[in-house]
Amino acid sequence: MDYFLTDEQKMVRDMAREIAEKKVLPIRAEMDEKGEYPSEIQKELAKADLCGLWIPEEYGGMGKGTFESALVTEELARVCGGVAANYAVNALATYPILIGGTEEQKKHFLPPIARGEKVSAFALTEPGAGSDAASLSTMAVPDGNDYILNGTKCFITNAEVAEVYTVITMTDKSKGTRGTTAFIVEKGTPGFVIGKEENKMGIRATMTRELHFQDCRVPKGNMLGKIGEGFKIGMRTLDKSRPGIAAQAVGIAQGALEASVEYAKTRQQFNQPIIHFQAIQFMLADMATQIEAARALVYQVCKNIDAGVENYSKESAMAKLFASDVAMKVTTDAVQIFGGYGYMKEYPVEKMMRDAKITQIYEGTNQIQRVVIGASVVREGASR
Repeated sequence: MDYFLTDEQKMVRDMAREIAEKKVLPIRAEMDEKGEYPSEIQKELAKADLCGLWIPEEYGGMGKGTFESALVTEELARVCGGVAANYAVNALATYPILIGGTEEQKKHFLPPIARGEKVSAFALTEPGAGSDAASLSTMAVPDGNDYILNGTKCFITNAEVAEVYTVITMTDKSKGTRGTTAFIVEKGTPGFVIGKEENKMGIRATMTRELHFQDCRVPKGNMLGKIGEGFKIGMRTLDKSRPGIAAQAVGIAQGALEASVEYAKTRQQFNQPIIHFQAIQFMLADMATQIEAARALVYQVCKNIDAGVENYSKESAMAKLFASDVAMKVTTDAVQIFGGYGYMKEYPVEKMMRDAKITQIYEGTNQIQRVVIGASVVREGASR
């Protein structure tokens, strides 16, 4: 389908595709096998001015929107879901600064991220608080001109390589979500310790670790927004970032479809390529249709966000929900088309299937997305 991309958007997409095919593809299997962060790919993205795509020009970025970021994420995910996750999380972690940061904070923290000199990470999830963000136990207690942080965050993407972390803490447990506060924490802050690396099923090119705060002293000037606004900043961040996860899912699914078509053209059974069999054609037809429907939804939600639509929580959840379910279905079907070979690491679709699964889980499970969507429908009705 023609989505009427501008010349500039086509250029962004094509640059990301070139990096994915020329730089990521040759080392994709190695990164997955070793669980290595692609620092050289980060440098390539920085060289192409793609690291600050979503950051306003006054803070050193390109001043584009979620749509352009989604185009890059999709192209990277088409080759490697892990590399795409690193890119998308860099946006996720800077959104709280853009949403709740002061001018001074934005001018200090955003330019090196926009230039690709620093990587960022977002810390919300805890061992005892995943979907239930109101159960955060990481505490921030005021002490003079600082706050003292104590607690643990888990499953933090980019944890080892990041220099800037946006962290959601609890400042008043009696107030529930209204007792949460967000802070910027820099790597090297005394009392801030990077924990163990997780041995993951998929997106193994990402570094996923725990973060430990042990009497970690953070200046009050690093607070994002006001006391008690942490949950609000976090939820607004996720509303804006979920289409990025949806774009990652679309990219993974697209890569799986392309691999399936190529394999079906060459795999011979009963004296002919299996792509000639109607059973295979029907699977490919469903895969292609589901991907295009997901892409259309993701692109439109991104365009709505960039156009300044005020409330897009429901639509953002829909994009993430639908695209990630499509990615899981498409990659599962891709493994089926490859048959026994699809189960082997020699071929890429088993990796795509592993990478796809996380898109149904992180930044809010798909069950939570349904809660968000359902609550909106109950509150606002189903009318357009």
